Amino acid sequence: MYRDFGTILFAVALAIVMVAIPLVIQKLIAPSSNKSREKLETYECGEEAEGPAWMQFNIRFYVIALIFLIFDVEVVFLFPWAVVFKDMGLVALIEMGIFLTILIVGLAYVWVKGDLEWVKRRVRYATGRYKNIALKSES
Repeated sequence: MYRDFGTILFAVALAIVMVAIPLVIQKLIAPSSNKSREKLETYECGEEAEGPAWMQFNIRFYVIALIFLIFDVEVVFLFPWAVVFKDMGLVALIEMGIFLTILIVGLAYVWVKGDLEWVKRRVRYATGRYKNIALKSES
């Protein structure tokens, strides 16, 4: 019985060691005396940091990323289908027709909802660089 737990204990110990060793090496070789205010600031690709780090991002970034992931992963299913299409015949064609119909309906839904538009001129609580964006007139 203890022999079974020995394997788990070994795996846990190995995981702890593999996490601890890089941390210890980093602590030993990292320079610690050169920590000025400028070095400790957040680096944003050469841009000056604007506002606090805990700000709300526009949900559009996440929506576009999720839409991309959904359609990208679903398109991966087309390749194995193409390989077995000859063997399965009409059944595979009908299944793929249903699959593509669902994808097209999803794409139409996202398109009609307006989530594919990257630039939306209506910014409700604009701050920082978005302050001067013209708002659409609500009709």
